[in-house]
Amino acid sequence: MLTLKLITEEKERVIKGLEKKHFNGAAEAIDNVLAIDKKRREAQQELDACLAEQKKAAAEIGKLMKSGDKAAAEQAKQAVAQLKDKSKELEEQKASAEQELVNLLCQIPNIPYDEVPEGSAAEDNVVVRSNQKECDGTDTVGTWTANPANDAAKLPHWELAKKYNLIDFDLGVKITGAGFPVYIGLGARLQRALINFFLDEARKSGYTEIMPPTVVNQASGYGTGQLPDKEGQMYHCEVDDLYLIPTAEVPVTNIYRDVILDEKDLPIKNCAYTQCFRREAGSYGKDVRGLNRLHEFSKIEIVRIDKPEHSKESHKEMLAHVEGLLKKLELPYRILLLCGGDQSFTSSICYDFEVYSEAQGRWLEVSSVSNFDTYQANRLKCRYRNSETKKTELCHTLNGSALALPRIVAAILENNQTEEGIKVPAVLVPYMGCDIIK
Repeated sequence: MLTLKLITEEKERVIKGLEKKHFNGAAEAIDNVLAIDKKRREAQQELDACLAEQKKAAAEIGKLMKSGDKAAAEQAKQAVAQLKDKSKELEEQKASAEQELVNLLCQIPNIPYDEVPEGSAAEDNVVVRSNQKECDGTDTVGTWTANPANDAAKLPHWELAKKYNLIDFDLGVKITGAGFPVYIGLGARLQRALINFFLDEARKSGYTEIMPPTVVNQASGYGTGQLPDKEGQMYHCEVDDLYLIPTAEVPVTNIYRDVILDEKDLPIKNCAYTQCFRREAGSYGKDVRGLNRLHEFSKIEIVRIDKPEHSKESHKEMLAHVEGLLKKLELPYRILLLCGGDQSFTSSICYDFEVYSEAQGRWLEVSSVSNFDTYQANRLKCRYRNSETKKTELCHTLNGSALALPRIVAAILENNQTEEGIKVPAVLVPYMGCDIIK
C-alpha cells in the first residue's frame, strides 16, 4: 500500500498518479486518508499527554502518602483512575483510527511511474519492441519462419492436441471441470520439458530455486495485494481459511514478510515452479477456448527483492531474461508497456510479453514483468538496513512470469506444425528426447 509519508509529502503527485490509473474518486480518497491520519495523530497526542499526567499524578500520590496526607492521596488516586479510563478510551480511538486507515489504504492502488503512458484499456498499451514485422503467414522473423498459408498449417492448438493425443480437455471436464486439462504422453513431456528448461535458464541467470506451498494464509494474500480479493478470482478453502495461489509470486515474496534484510544481500533473486489457480470469473467466449484461459496451469515465476536505487536496473534484467527465453524458443513475440488504466492494482510499471498464435491469428499474453516499488513491501513490512545510515528502509519488490506454460504450448503447437508433425524447438530437444511430435 502507499506510504503515509508519500501521501503527506507528495499529495498532488499521488492524486495525479491515481487518476492516470483511472481510480475513481482519487482526490476524495486521499483527503479521507489524511483526515483519518489527523484523527489518529490527535488521539496519539492526547493519549501521550494523558499518560504523562497520569505518571505525574502517580508520583504525587507517593509524596502525599509519605507526608501522611491520606485524604489528598485518596483524591489523587481518584484522579489517576479517571485518567486511566480516559487513556483506555483514547487507546480505543487510536486503534479504531489506525484500522480505518489501513482499510482505506488497502482500497487505494499503487501509483504508476512517470514513463507509464496514459490510457484506459489494452488498446492504449504501447508496443516497445517486436521480433517480427507482420504475422501474415509469409514473413521470416529472426530464426522463426511462419508456415505457408495453407489449411494444414492453420489448425488451432486444441485440434492439434486432439490429433496427436497431447491434451484431453474433455477428460479434464470429467475429472474436475472446464479449464482443468489433462496432458498426455508427449503433451505431458512437453510441459515437463518447458518447466525444466525455464528453471535451468533461471538458475544460469543467478536465481535461487524455491519450492513453496501452493496454498497460503490470509496474511500472505494480503501482503502481496491479492487480498482483499475485489474481483473474486482466488479459490478460497473456507474451512481452513486458506487460498490457492494464483501465482508463485505470493508465497515466494512472503518469505520476506516481517524481515529486515542486510543491504549487502540485495538484490535477492528467487525463482519457483508451481501450479497456479485462478477462478477467471466472468471469462467467456472464443478467447477462453483450449489453453487460452485455464483455472489451473503451470508457471515459473521470477521474484526479486531490491534496493530502491537499483530496482529499475533489476527490472531491465528481468525483461531481458524473459525476452531471451522467447528468442530461444524461436517464437514471434512483442513487448508492450502497459498504460495506466491497464496496469494491475499493485504495480508501478508493467511490461507484457505476447506471442503470436499462428492459427488463431492473434497475440497471446505469456508474461507480465512488474516493479511494485515499495507498495508490496509496505504491506509486507519487508525492509533492509542501510549500511551507511544503519536505518531500516522499505525494499522494492519485482516479479515476472518466466514463463507461463499454457499459451507458450499453444504457440509452439500452432507455429511449428508441419505435414510430418509438430517441430520441437531446438532448445527443448534435449529435454523432450525427440525433435518432432507425431
